[in-house]
Amino acid sequence: MAQYRTGRVAQELQREINDILLKRVRDPRVADVTITDVRVTGDLQQATIFYSILSDYARDGEKTEQGLAKATGLIRKELGQRLRLFKIPELTFERDESVQYGNHIDALIQKLHRDEADR
Repeated sequence: MAQYRTGRVAQELQREINDILLKRVRDPRVADVTITDVRVTGDLQQATIFYSILSDYARDGEKTEQGLAKATGLIRKELGQRLRLFKIPELTFERDESVQYGNHIDALIQKLHRDEADR
């Protein structure tokens, strides 16, 4: 039973955090952030939010991380107003590397096809 609730809470958090980042957070460092996944602990006390950005530059990643850390308080406050939970979980943001990994795999496959075409 608890697994269903954590899944529902995770989905709701993902939807609301995307909306908050889009409409309420005015920090330009988090302008292009997309929430890709949310994992909530079984007791709903902590949530890990995975995000991706379009830029591959390390400098942009650091700026985005700083912007999200600064906006965490506002995001929790907004979640408290929007969600009907006894306690809003502590939020931890982690960058989702799967998008970059997928792009790297695509580049390797394209290179392999070019090498075969050159033979």
